[in-house]
Amino acid sequence: QVQLVESGGGLVQPGGSLRLSCVASGLAFSSYNMRWYRQAPGKERELVATITSTGGRKVYADSVKGRFTISRDNAKATVHLEMNSLKLEDTAVYYCNALYVREYWGQGTQVTVSS
Repeated sequence: QVQLVESGGGLVQPGGSLRLSCVASGLAFSSYNMRWYRQAPGKERELVATITSTGGRKVYADSVKGRFTISRDNAKATVHLEMNSLKLEDTAVYYCNALYVREYWGQGTQVTVSS
């Protein structure tokens, strides 16, 4: 059974930082491209960041470029999203996604940016 379990969300003030983690099990993690999506209330799900299976390529949404960093540790089957200089508009549920032959989703972790 494939599982993606996110953690690290929470409440943070504008300008603050959070580090999200996603631990995968039940799949050949090193074969999967990993992505972070987010969905704010009343909005469509948005692709935030992508990292290829080897970690050799990273792609970011324009809205987070220069503030967020995606990384992975294939030995630990974990992908991270380091979020700095957080803004009010970063408030959303953040989802981990694994894509190769099949696609899998985590349950999401809430990030709230508020003063």
